[in-house]
Amino acid sequence: MTRYLLTAFLCLWAGFAQAFDPFVVRDIRVEGIQRIEAGTVFSYLPVKVGETMTDEKAAAAIKALFATGFFKDVRLEVQRDVLIVMIAERPAVSQIDFIGNKEFEKEALIKGLREIGLAEGRSFDKALLDQAEQEIKRLYLSRGRYGASVVTTVTPLERNRVGVSFSINEGDVTKIHQINIIGNKAYKEKDLLDLFVLQTPGWLTWYTKNDQYSKQKLSGDLENLRSHYLNNGYLEFNIDSTQVSITPDKKDIYITVNITEGEKYTVSDIKLGGDLLLPEAELRGMIQLKPGETFSRQMLNESTKRITDRLGNEGYAFANANSVPELDKTAKRVGLTIMIDPGRRVYVRRINVSGNTRTRDEVVRREMRQLEGAYYDGDKIQKSKARLDRLGYFTEVEVETPAVPGTSDQVDVNFKVKERPTGAITVGAGFSSTEKLILSGSITQENIFGSGKHITAQVSTSRINRNIGLSYTNPYYTVDGVSRGFDLYDRRTDASLLGLGYYTTDTIGGGVRFGIPMTEVDKIGFGLGAEVTKLGVDSTSPLRYQEFVGLFGTRNTSIPGTLSWIRDQRDSALLPTKGTLVRANLEAGLPGGTLKYYKLTEQVQWYHPLSRTYTLKLNGEIGAADGFGGKPLPFYKNLYAGGATSVRGYDSYSLGPRDTLGSILGGNKRIVGNAEVLFPMPGTGTDRSMRLSVFLDAGQVYGVDSKIQLSELRYSTGLAFIWNSPMGPLSLSYGKPLNAKDTDSIQHVQFQLGQVF
Repeated sequence: MTRYLLTAFLCLWAGFAQAFDPFVVRDIRVEGIQRIEAGTVFSYLPVKVGETMTDEKAAAAIKALFATGFFKDVRLEVQRDVLIVMIAERPAVSQIDFIGNKEFEKEALIKGLREIGLAEGRSFDKALLDQAEQEIKRLYLSRGRYGASVVTTVTPLERNRVGVSFSINEGDVTKIHQINIIGNKAYKEKDLLDLFVLQTPGWLTWYTKNDQYSKQKLSGDLENLRSHYLNNGYLEFNIDSTQVSITPDKKDIYITVNITEGEKYTVSDIKLGGDLLLPEAELRGMIQLKPGETFSRQMLNESTKRITDRLGNEGYAFANANSVPELDKTAKRVGLTIMIDPGRRVYVRRINVSGNTRTRDEVVRREMRQLEGAYYDGDKIQKSKARLDRLGYFTEVEVETPAVPGTSDQVDVNFKVKERPTGAITVGAGFSSTEKLILSGSITQENIFGSGKHITAQVSTSRINRNIGLSYTNPYYTVDGVSRGFDLYDRRTDASLLGLGYYTTDTIGGGVRFGIPMTEVDKIGFGLGAEVTKLGVDSTSPLRYQEFVGLFGTRNTSIPGTLSWIRDQRDSALLPTKGTLVRANLEAGLPGGTLKYYKLTEQVQWYHPLSRTYTLKLNGEIGAADGFGGKPLPFYKNLYAGGATSVRGYDSYSLGPRDTLGSILGGNKRIVGNAEVLFPMPGTGTDRSMRLSVFLDAGQVYGVDSKIQLSELRYSTGLAFIWNSPMGPLSLSYGKPLNAKDTDSIQHVQFQLGQVF
């Protein structure tokens, strides 16, 4: 700004070397413009035609025009009461080029320059060139290239334009050569360095980039070091200094951390002070530290958080619990006094929902357990958030509880959601030695018209299956959360193409189902349906298939009844990282039909975060089926395993008993177990929508005459890719059987893709 004022002063001196008498402006002319519209110049002038021009207004006009940054010279002249504005425009940046850039795409560099004001189409300012070079170097520093250099060339072009070219020498990536910790006595340096994210080059650092210095990562590592000591009783621990040095050739970085450990302290006593509000016995039950134990900052923080959360459930949203330590340096003991300040009890004035452009407000609000006008309850607010996460309509759910301005006893609860596409046209594909490529598809809308209702139309026309189905579910058939759904289906299966032995089934049926919530996480369901199945067998079919048709004919009716229980405690239905999911389902052919059977299945999933980015998933499934009332289990109701949803690496339905000709028969007992470690795709950071997993699968199916023998389990391992893509969920896995027998069918690759609409 100082430069502009000085220039304006000089221009004023040049244009008005002698003061002139005020005059009425008869006309205004602008000379020298090439790209800038005359109207732009007029808009910055403090005087209009018919107004009086003075020295003060002339100075203001020149100052305003220079401040735009469009002009490198501005002069004012007067001829017969006509004000003439003579300007010289700055050249425009016609193009920006980069030479030698490999680490960054051109678009990333242009974006960085645009943020400092240098971009194509804007006026050129030489003062920005130094900033541009520093910005480019800053980007390369973020990638560990401390030796990067930049040379800028400006080329004049016709029509008052310039081209700007940046020649970049990226240099080598600077690596951390050594990290030293000085002053440690209680722990070995190697053990302390294991706490660091930063490390010297290793076999995986090409992916993690943790061998490249980052100020943010070092700050995090130092805090991890501090936490380690404080969590193990070293209350007087201190980081005295940290030195980061780089070699003259810019290739190696040395990091030295000087620490003072101090002595280890044990807890001598824990007192409670302030306004306890709750019974002291209850509060003490929330304190994890006990007298005589080694002091731990982590356990102390968890204890105070439990206390504040408990008070929050009683309406004290701004409660504080702070610890006051008393050190006995001679005995190396610390006494703790936890001071409790509940503050004022507050209630919720308003619940606000934002981000739901498609989903109706009522669909979100009916999941709320915290009510407007009621006292604040932290537990109910978290339950509300968890219920929104489990809907599957949103990729993100955030909640804030700001105080209402001007009050001391009111808060608002703000839920901010980020919607995901809930409609999908799903296309599935699989590869096998028999069918080569199998295709199927379905149309699904989980949140039709934003009402929270689900509808699915499924069509599958592969060589094996033809499946036409329509399903509808209203999750809030009643205001209490009782759901109701309907199903209609027409299914045809040619099992011979699956190696199951020749038979065909044509089934037409339908049913109604209800779901009743029992608790926040538990729901039971029941349903009733009717179906008619036509069977086709021939002389090549397995003997037991022919015998079944001989006893019950080719046309059977059944009245399937279902009873289910679901407990869902996952943190998200879309991308869970912690919690459990339990499903138990009973299907039975009820009296009134020609078939009487039952199928009982149970599934348990468990998610546990191993770190901020790694998640362990364990899945277990068991199943049992049989006939009753003197009727056998229909062979087409058998249980199967193998394939993308059970034991990867083995062909679909291929595990279990076979007849003497090698045809797959299925069985009436099934065991499946899966263990997976999920982690982000390299280069995606903490984005969980694109993940990889390393898995270990196990499973087997046992026949009616067989006992469950764990020694017969089949195992596989491999790598899976999961992506919640803009086109819908995509998964691709490669499985390698670990103990396949000669009779097993192998299927290494499974693939599934959904297209969002």
